[in-house]
Amino acid sequence: MSELLLHHYPPSPVAEKIRTTLGLKQLTWKSVEQNRLPDRPALFAMTGGYRRIPVLQIGADLYCDTQCILRELEARFPSPSLHPSGNSGISFGLSRWIDAPLFELGVRVAFAPMAASLPPELVADRTRLYFGPEGDMAAEAKDIPHTLSQLRAQLGWLDDQLAAQGPYLHGSDPSQSDILAWYVVWFVKGRYEQAPELLAQFQALSAWIAKMEAIGHGNSTDMTPDEALALAKASTPTTPEQGDEHDPQGLKPGMSVSVAPLTNSGESGVHGKVQLVSRDRIAIARHDEQCGDVVVHFPRVGYRVSPT
Repeated sequence: MSELLLHHYPPSPVAEKIRTTLGLKQLTWKSVEQNRLPDRPALFAMTGGYRRIPVLQIGADLYCDTQCILRELEARFPSPSLHPSGNSGISFGLSRWIDAPLFELGVRVAFAPMAASLPPELVADRTRLYFGPEGDMAAEAKDIPHTLSQLRAQLGWLDDQLAAQGPYLHGSDPSQSDILAWYVVWFVKGRYEQAPELLAQFQALSAWIAKMEAIGHGNSTDMTPDEALALAKASTPTTPEQGDEHDPQGLKPGMSVSVAPLTNSGESGVHGKVQLVSRDRIAIARHDEQCGDVVVHFPRVGYRVSPT
């Protein structure tokens, strides 16, 4: 089996979701550190310009968005399972709350109070990415008391669930739901100056934090972006051609499409030809002189697929 390459950068909260998954499954992987700002030429050559982090690379197959990455890691490495109680449906349902409303609150609390001390280009990029072209990080900083009231109440939901079902969200074993909740708490805990006082209000959540920190990140060694690019060029995609007769859009292998996130952040789509289409995934084949033939995978939820 080809080795796992994770394109990420250490402060990335979303990448922490996958690093912890690699730790839970006790996997060995290559750490390909990317720039915090979207100047990532080797990665862009492979993904067709997809700008979000993390990306999982396995040979010449690239998996974008943590929904897709989590499904692939679970399929390849089913033990220990991300769904020990068979709760995959509720875990992915929870992701629509955690990855959107809860994470946005976490970004406001963790990022806005310190934004004035960060590089302006980084603040501008993250403001546009998370809050759209009309976003205003200075206004977010002034509104922190309100934002904290919203975050505190929703952390209380997690605390209530842990107190009732603990030590993890679905019982005795950690699951995908725990990993989803963890990356937001990890971000707030590491970035918000008053996080100790905030989190100390939640006894069950505090005990859970210690358990999640103990999971670790598995075993990693470093690889450069150029080495990852060379590996892709030396590899052949392994994704089979697959259609879906029930696809609502009528997508079929060989069709030219563009895939883009369903946000107003101004991100451009990735262009290619459909290799695989299913209820949960779209994979497109593309070619670049720097990396050769690759297949780039995206989840269906949260992305628009447009014929071109």
